[in-house]
Amino acid sequence: MRPVKKGTSPVHGDFAKYEDAKTDLVGRLGSYCSYCERRIPTLLAVEHIEPKKGLWGKPELEKRWSNFLLACTNCNSCKGDDRVNLRRLIFPDRDNTFDAYSYEADGNVHLSSHLTKRQKVMARNTLRLVGLDKPVQIYLDSNDEQVALDRVAQRMEAFGVAHEALTLFEAEPDSMGLKTSIKRTALATGFFSIWMKVFETIPEMKLIFIQSFAGTELSGCFDMGSGNVLTPAPNPDGMDLGGKI
Repeated sequence: MRPVKKGTSPVHGDFAKYEDAKTDLVGRLGSYCSYCERRIPTLLAVEHIEPKKGLWGKPELEKRWSNFLLACTNCNSCKGDDRVNLRRLIFPDRDNTFDAYSYEADGNVHLSSHLTKRQKVMARNTLRLVGLDKPVQIYLDSNDEQVALDRVAQRMEAFGVAHEALTLFEAEPDSMGLKTSIKRTALATGFFSIWMKVFETIPEMKLIFIQSFAGTELSGCFDMGSGNVLTPAPNPDGMDLGGKI
């Protein structure tokens, strides 16, 4: 889950309509779901961190920049109007969510082993809230070919693309054209954390990914000399209850 800095609100006060924030959010964070990291060129929604309606809703935050992220249909519907206790959850606009999880080639997302007991509880709560712990689902097309539609299968597919890019890089590590091509492929594919995992032993490429995915470098969650993770998150926007990881 890619940590980001979205910056101060582009408007004074609240937005007239929360949907109006989408252009600025995409401009600052890219067209990616803030939770599953998929690139969503269309149907990406302005996501309310704390719900705007329902039993736990906070309608006073419906149009407030500080309460916005971006989400795909799957993560948004999984999260729904569930209660959000910021003390027991982590979010990419205030915590180092990248450090909290380990992404595996089988498409699963695990808790990082070095987290404290309290941090593991928060990280697990967040996975469940947005449904990233759901098992793979098998979808077949009319030719009985498996199609990657769910988030687990799409993570597996992204691992394959990233590993192919790594093989090319290892054959031509000094090719600037290849590095640019890999960067473009990563941006088109999404799944920042997977690219960082596959290229974890290559600082040069990690820095390229951190600098290329909008809002990531500004989060302050990475050392810009090595590409290594920095914790806890410095929470540069001063978000409530930030810096827990």
